[in-house]
Amino acid sequence: MAAIAYYLALPFIYLIAWLPFPLLYLLSDGIRLVVYDLLGYRTAVVRENLRKSFPEKSAAERHAIERAFYRWLCDLMLETLKTLTISAAGVRERVQVEGEEVLRKYHAQGRSVILVMGHWGNWELGGARFASLGLHQLYVIYHPLANPYFDRLMHRMRTRLGNRLYAMHEASKGMLRDRDQVTATAFIADQTPPPERAYWTTFLNQDTPVFLGTEKIARKLGHPIVYVGIRTVGRGRYVMRFEDLVPEPARTADGEISELHTRRLEADIRRDPAHWLWSHRRWKHRRPNT
Repeated sequence: MAAIAYYLALPFIYLIAWLPFPLLYLLSDGIRLVVYDLLGYRTAVVRENLRKSFPEKSAAERHAIERAFYRWLCDLMLETLKTLTISAAGVRERVQVEGEEVLRKYHAQGRSVILVMGHWGNWELGGARFASLGLHQLYVIYHPLANPYFDRLMHRMRTRLGNRLYAMHEASKGMLRDRDQVTATAFIADQTPPPERAYWTTFLNQDTPVFLGTEKIARKLGHPIVYVGIRTVGRGRYVMRFEDLVPEPARTADGEISELHTRRLEADIRRDPAHWLWSHRRWKHRRPNT
């Protein structure tokens, strides 16, 4: 069944991937009508997340964020498929870069870095854009899909322009194996870890667990932490900015790195709330012993 589903879907996936951007966004508008206006996909989750994150905003303000979010979400899904066919030049046209000097400094020193980011903007196009910088070899940590055929498709999508992948359960082992290379390893910071092995803090007004893996690996290997924000500046247009967040992680206290990158992502979301993944069940866990 997994193979049948894959081969039935594949022609439609590539048909979408080859669409020019104006037609891609026309299709996205149609999908939004179905997903949001007709089916109400995860609207209860989105509304609860927005209500708890922005209690100071009016219902009308939160509704405006909600509608803009669903437009972005549909664009994001189709832009992700577009990475199957887009050229490196096409990515450069759509994703500008700021703060490249941060990476150049560490690359000149022969130092690997850890990139920390969230589900804000378009992380898939951001990864594709990184490949053309000609600096660190990028490794993206990903969660393998249950369907092996779609998993291979996602692997091809994310590596065709030169990036490489670490499966989530093998990331630490891979980074240790490749520590003699000059690499950049991308960690998505706003996923939901097991509550008993997390750093707990307040994020968007809510008690929130944060993966400690970023902090632990950075301190163990001594890799500087660079924050990456991918700001939406127009439909299908982004600015990817690199910021030197923790130059010397070995000198930090327990929890300090996790707190720093959480606060930095929160600031970006508050600045531009429509372009974060509100349909994700970020707050499904409760702090242990509470």
